[in-house]
Amino acid sequence: MILIKFLLITIIVLWIIRILIRMIFPVMLKNVFSNMQNQATNNQQQNYSTKPEGSISIDYMPKKEKKGNADKLGDFVDYEEVK
Repeated sequence: MILIKFLLITIIVLWIIRILIRMIFPVMLKNVFSNMQNQATNNQQQNYSTKPEGSISIDYMPKKEKKGNADKLGDFVDYEEVK
C-alpha cells in the first residue's frame, strides 16, 4: 500500500512539474532573447554614434618579429630522398 501511494504521489508531482515547465520555459526564453536583442541594438547604436562614417580605428597592433641572422634561427639539416 505504501509503495502504491508513493508511486502515485511521484507520478502526480512529476506531471505537475512537466506542466509548469511547459508554461514557464517559453516565457523565460522569450525574455532572454528579447534582452539579448535589446543589448545588440544598443551596442550597434553606440558604435554608430561614437565613430563617424569612414573612420578607421586599430584596436590591436601585433608586435613585429625581429629577423635575426641564420645562426639564431636553428640548425638546417640536409636530407636525401631514398627511393
